[in-house]
Amino acid sequence: MPKSAESVIDLRSDTVTKPTAEMRRAMAEAEVGDDVYGEDPTINQLEQRAAEVFGREAAIFVPSGTMANQIAIKLHTAPGEEIICEERAHIVDYEMAMLGWFSGCIPRTIAGDRGILTWAAIQQRIRPDIYYVSRTGLIALENTHNMAGGTVYPPEVANDICDRAHELGLPVHLDGARIFNAATALGKPVRELTAKFDSLMFCLSKGLGAPVGSLLLGTKDFIARARATRKALGGGMRQAGILAAAGLIALEKMPARLAEDHANARVLAEGIAKLPGLSIDMKTVQTNIVVMEVDPKRMTAAEFSRRLKEKGLLAGPISAQRLRMLTHMDVDRAACERAVEIVAGICRTLGQA
Repeated sequence: MPKSAESVIDLRSDTVTKPTAEMRRAMAEAEVGDDVYGEDPTINQLEQRAAEVFGREAAIFVPSGTMANQIAIKLHTAPGEEIICEERAHIVDYEMAMLGWFSGCIPRTIAGDRGILTWAAIQQRIRPDIYYVSRTGLIALENTHNMAGGTVYPPEVANDICDRAHELGLPVHLDGARIFNAATALGKPVRELTAKFDSLMFCLSKGLGAPVGSLLLGTKDFIARARATRKALGGGMRQAGILAAAGLIALEKMPARLAEDHANARVLAEGIAKLPGLSIDMKTVQTNIVVMEVDPKRMTAAEFSRRLKEKGLLAGPISAQRLRMLTHMDVDRAACERAVEIVAGICRTLGQA
């Protein structure tokens, strides 16, 4: 029988969280104005506070992480240039080919070790300065790396890439949708982890639990140009301080609880890794993402997901044989332990069959 909404364990993404009671109150009471005119005081406060947290000159509030990434790509590149990134990067697989549509660029992808690139690998893909080939316009990193299982860039690796790229005059953008997860895993402030990037974005609507929004950060000039590009993409919002009010709470209070999500992901991964017919690269379980491989002799990831859903557990297939689960603030330790039991039950059924 189908499960009620209250009993379903939703691990499809950390974007499924509901705003907290404190966020809802703040949204209802938010002071607002017209943000296109720069007159929304709550949005202005959020942008200023984000810039302070990351040690940047300026920030801009946008509806989504995709918009933030694509604005940055547009501003850093010229049509016909290449963007070097990891082969499973979000900007390649989940942003509607906008780097081609909007910026006229193409990706030059590299397979990273569990999603992590090094300068040695990147250097091999930088295009020579010859008039009849496309030029390298941008390097884009992703921290944490979503499709690699939430892996974290070692700071020295990311800093080396930025330093070497800058020596060649190449900008580096950070898709830091879950950068606070990376900071939690490393025990370092986000300001330190992101200092050398030319631009970066982070999401309020993932592990931080806000209902909507991301921020793009950079220099004052970069963000001024980003504001015009945001408008071109339809991102000019009006009295959006009601969204920024929740974002302020997410930014100030929610990073402190991310370690709980990481611990729950470890419980989830360790429990599932013991089960027959499933495998997990435990070295990738560094934050709140768990990616499991389903034995193709048993069934596809889509079929496994369907059976999980029948038992009240939601997980997302990300390839023919891979499933992804993400822990978040709306799923506690007991729910994660129950999730392991549901997965184990299906594995037992398959074994008997």
